[in-house]
Amino acid sequence: MKNIFARLAASGNGSDRRDFLRNAGLGGLSLGFAFEKKPFATEQELEFITQKVSRDSKPNELKITDMRIAVLQGVPFSSPIIRIDTNQGLIGWGEVRDGASANYALMLKSRILGKNPCNVEQIFKQIKQFGNHSRAAGGVCGVEMALWDLAGKAYNVPAYQMLGGKYRDYVRLYADTPEADSYEGFAKNMQKRRDQGYSFLKMDFGIGMLADQPGMLVNGSNWSVRRQWNDSEPGKLGNYANTKHPFTRIQVTKKGLDRLVEHVGKVRDIVGYDTPLAADHFGHFDVNTAIQIGRAMEPFRLAWLEDLVPWFYTDQWKQITDAIDTPTLTGEDIFLKEEFIKLIDAKAIDMIHPDLASSGGLLETKKIGDYAEEKGIPMAMHFAGSPICMMANVHCAAATENFVALEHHGVDVAGWEDIVTGMKPIVDKGFVKVPDKPGLGVELNEEAAKKFLRKGATWFAPTDTWNTRDSSDREWS
Repeated sequence: MKNIFARLAASGNGSDRRDFLRNAGLGGLSLGFAFEKKPFATEQELEFITQKVSRDSKPNELKITDMRIAVLQGVPFSSPIIRIDTNQGLIGWGEVRDGASANYALMLKSRILGKNPCNVEQIFKQIKQFGNHSRAAGGVCGVEMALWDLAGKAYNVPAYQMLGGKYRDYVRLYADTPEADSYEGFAKNMQKRRDQGYSFLKMDFGIGMLADQPGMLVNGSNWSVRRQWNDSEPGKLGNYANTKHPFTRIQVTKKGLDRLVEHVGKVRDIVGYDTPLAADHFGHFDVNTAIQIGRAMEPFRLAWLEDLVPWFYTDQWKQITDAIDTPTLTGEDIFLKEEFIKLIDAKAIDMIHPDLASSGGLLETKKIGDYAEEKGIPMAMHFAGSPICMMANVHCAAATENFVALEHHGVDVAGWEDIVTGMKPIVDKGFVKVPDKPGLGVELNEEAAKKFLRKGATWFAPTDTWNTRDSSDREWS
């Protein structure tokens, strides 16, 4: 060893000194070669010296240079996928909520160009004014997802780590129960779900299944009750889907309630009582009918009753929650934590149900969950999109203590898991393993994703028309 340092001191040539230091800095491999007098192996040297070299970007110098969108269809609904490019070649992936316009995200492009995506919270606070409840929040939340993906890649850590670390290694999913024409067919579908490994299920039932049956509903024939989303039909009172629940004045008769009880009882017999079973999509009716249905369902120990009335009727939610024993739940259309706080503080619901693509993205949803956790309220999560949005949910769920289960709407969509690379399988026996790869942990698989491209849509076409801001965004004077 003394001879080695003597050679270094004797070297008058700066280049030779640097070469020697480089070789010496290789550590055990290079010095081992020297001491054992073996020929130097270039490939082994390169493999050794690069194994611990950080391949991260330079986070402080990272800048957003472009944002483009491709709209996928049938995953299971429409899902605009966001791609944010940077000056260092890193790409961040995000997703506008199912059923929302890509323009909700594109109009934000001029607000984020040139910014460092690692400043996620700062950028979110600047753009959140352009979000609103339900699908109107899709752009803000989708961009926020992509920012976390970029920040994680820049620092070479998974998104959950930047949210404070994880409480769990696996995220539990709950799946909708497939519909069938008979209870025998439903039982077969339930066996399929069991074979897939799902241990938490959700079903839809409500006044839609009572429509057009004599003696089941009061005032039901005056509306298109079977979840019609089109304009009002001739001879009907208006657009049922866009009429708030208390204003339809539809009531369920005793005969109708008995039919719902019979249906849910048969489903419970098929599912059994070991499996949590939640319920959704009851229809548009007032708080009185909601309480009647809720009380009728109590023998079946449902995991929760979801969205019985619109989320913003806090007092009505409290009436329902106080009147029934089955847990109540809402929240998939709420943007930001403030409205969740109102419901929680009023003790109006038993559980919260944010959709991360509407509630504000990863960090805001974690804040929502943390507040609920402090008040003893569990959090389930609504989701109906592509694997990109699912992974954003998975990281948030992993980092939030009071998380219960995440919805998976694409269970039966062929090719759903192929939309991304980086995880295979994504879902295993009803759970998702929390990825340890940087950012969201997946990359878009263009070949597979193009199969879902909406007819007439373009594949990440240039969006230069959205580069220039044409208004002042200041919210105060």
